[in-house]
Amino acid sequence: MTSDDADGGAFVIAVANRKGGAGKTTTAVNLAAGLARRNLATLLVDLDSQGHAGLAFGAVAAAGEANVHQIFTEGPGAIASAIRRLSGPSAWPDLIVADTRRPHPSDAPPDLLAQALSSDAIRGRYDVVVVDTPPSLDALMVTALAAAHAVLIPFVPHPLAVEGVRQFTSIFFKVRLSSNRRLRHLALLPVMANAQFLLHRRMIDALTQEFGERRIVGHIRSDIRLAEAFEIGRPIFDHAPSSRGAQDYDALIERLLSLWRPNGAAASAKAEEFDGVGGRRAD
Repeated sequence: MTSDDADGGAFVIAVANRKGGAGKTTTAVNLAAGLARRNLATLLVDLDSQGHAGLAFGAVAAAGEANVHQIFTEGPGAIASAIRRLSGPSAWPDLIVADTRRPHPSDAPPDLLAQALSSDAIRGRYDVVVVDTPPSLDALMVTALAAAHAVLIPFVPHPLAVEGVRQFTSIFFKVRLSSNRRLRHLALLPVMANAQFLLHRRMIDALTQEFGERRIVGHIRSDIRLAEAFEIGRPIFDHAPSSRGAQDYDALIERLLSLWRPNGAAASAKAEEFDGVGGRRAD
């Protein structure tokens, strides 16, 4: 998470999948929580009007309260008033909640979130911004991709889900080539994965062959503790720190830091770039 990647501002990770039920919000929440535990100034943005990322910390937007969706009606500067400082048993990220009462905008400018995240309220204040995106390919998703430096795609190792990953990556490259040259990093994360299931192994192997081993960034095993953590409004690291879910998300964060922030220092200009599906670094 580098000055080269983030242009002197926060490194923006969009957690995205156009299909629901893929562990997207669980991943966004625990990724943000794990980064904050590593003393990185982290902001979690709930761009999904279901508001589930906020619920993971026991936070919802009351009627009339500042939220991320106000940038679509009031402009990018509205993001500053929506930042919440959270306090918990351990280091928690800051949070911007969604407006669960407002439908997704159908005509959002593609660069609106990018403008908001480049404001003084964000630049220089945060090392990383994690964006939980809606489970659909609409204006909000495009806005999120246009603001991101990296995309993490959680997926269930099922044939239909794997095909959805392939379709989504085509959108990634379209956005990268057309409107966001900073969108350099792509990672795939199997969730609810079981190595004992032949089908799961086959699906993961297929994507590994197609996109390269480097882009499969570990896996998240099924763990009821992850659902329990949502129920009590805490990340998995506070609810069940020795659970499989906590272990797997901790390993994921270490993997992403090694790929996108080598040696925990300012990343080099040789960070992996993509010029097409299956493409290698551009250096």
